[in-house]
Amino acid sequence: MFIAYIDESGNTGEIAKGGTNTYTLGCVTLEAQKWPQAADQFGAFRDRIAKHFGVPEPAEIKANYLIHNGGDLRPIGLNPNDRYVLYRAHMRILHDLEMQAFAVVIDKRKRNLHGQEVFDLAWETLLQRLERKSYYESTPFLIFHDEGEAAEVRRWCRYARKNLTAGSKYGYSLNVAATKLIEDPIPSNSRECKFIQLADLVAYAGFRKHIPPGPNAAGTVCPATMWDEIGQAINGKVNLWSGGPAAGIVVRRQ
Repeated sequence: MFIAYIDESGNTGEIAKGGTNTYTLGCVTLEAQKWPQAADQFGAFRDRIAKHFGVPEPAEIKANYLIHNGGDLRPIGLNPNDRYVLYRAHMRILHDLEMQAFAVVIDKRKRNLHGQEVFDLAWETLLQRLERKSYYESTPFLIFHDEGEAAEVRRWCRYARKNLTAGSKYGYSLNVAATKLIEDPIPSNSRECKFIQLADLVAYAGFRKHIPPGPNAAGTVCPATMWDEIGQAINGKVNLWSGGPAAGIVVRRQ
């Protein structure tokens, strides 16, 4: 069995009314039998972070906090370069943890997508990729996600078990019901789940690979090249046929 940890970056709102240009889901997956070792390794990693940067182990490390020096990081007063190094370290640790990472970016600009259609497109696309991974690896999977939108995420997962479809590269739809999805998705507080924090960082890095930042705080802490730091932990199969700004990033516009 593998476990999928999922978090979002951006929002589903209409761009003209202050919504973000994109809505992104970041996903990191881990084989269940490797979870104890990964948890211990990541705990040791956070201990090193605490000693070097003064960030206590219970602190929540998310992209928004690193970009804007906010949240639990604000009292520490890290400079932008330190926050860049912290971000990069989290991307590089994914390979050591034997995780895989990918992102689904919904670009709302072309058709002015917003609201429910953005959310549905994002989760449909993500579940299609997880279903294919479970199918080719012949293994069940379990989903943990940040606790927002729990009812909607549950609705999509229940639908996916019986009715999920996917477009074929040959031009027709395929029935790809997620029959190996175990239980309802489990909503978790990202403060308490460090692997969901990793998914948050993956989501923002995927967004910035698709839409590079300008010469501001975002560009200093998370440049477009941050995605590449994930290295061999990138799950390039998710967009093998569809392409995108980089391996492991699925971009949808409609």
